[in-house]
Amino acid sequence: MKESWWRRLGGEVVQAWAIVAKDIRVYYLQPPTIMYGVLMPFFIFFSFSVKRNLGTEINIANLLALTSFFTASSVGPIIIPLERRERTYDRLLTAPMSLAIVLAAKAFVGVVFALVTSTIPLAAGVIFGGIRPAFLPVIIGAVVLTTAAFAAFGLLFASLPAQSVGTIMMPSMLLRWPLLFISGVFIPLREMAPWARALSYLSPLTYGQDLLHHAMISQFYDQLIGPCGRIRGEADPYLVQQMGVHPLEMDIAALVILTMLFMAVAYYLHRVSRRLGQ
Repeated sequence: MKESWWRRLGGEVVQAWAIVAKDIRVYYLQPPTIMYGVLMPFFIFFSFSVKRNLGTEINIANLLALTSFFTASSVGPIIIPLERRERTYDRLLTAPMSLAIVLAAKAFVGVVFALVTSTIPLAAGVIFGGIRPAFLPVIIGAVVLTTAAFAAFGLLFASLPAQSVGTIMMPSMLLRWPLLFISGVFIPLREMAPWARALSYLSPLTYGQDLLHHAMISQFYDQLIGPCGRIRGEADPYLVQQMGVHPLEMDIAALVILTMLFMAVAYYLHRVSRRLGQ
């Protein structure tokens, strides 16, 4: 029984990897993927960051948050309607694999694409921003956790029964834009009005950008945090200002819970759509 379970799990992993490899090869260079997943976050960042003098660490953290949010959450809503139009999505659903594996593979495609796109700001941070390479694993780990939540978030919109990318991306953008402005990317959480700060807790981007702030400042923790976990009195006020607002454990727990919640809701919505034959 145990051997049969492991054999089934291994077979599903192989099936998921086949979907991932196919999507990477076919869809990464599609115009909608490039426009929504690569160009848009960079244009938004430079539009709102010019002459703000936020500092290198905060700029890199914000750019990573933007690229992770838009790139990871755009892949599912782009690939699935294109596959519906070509009838390849129907063939996946009739193949001997579970819907959960199909959705997990689509989410993983978004994570990989976001990681590839994030190499641009990370490389700029190492070359020009003073990011120490020894702390790259911490920053990359934060990006992976963040992109997983955003990729699962994008699958919610991909459940809409449409064969046009624009039909799905329109409601997606209508929701992502408000989330962008209440999540602390352009208006720091510390400077928000109380009502806006309360709304920020509803956004997955809030926890993602806050975690990336923690990761970016982790290379200075020995200068900031004393033996009892308190901020040192002589700590650089600028670095203190760039630290995450929420406790690190809160950001990690929130992103893990939201990833599982988004995947569960996406699974349910896709099942409903499949049952209705759409």
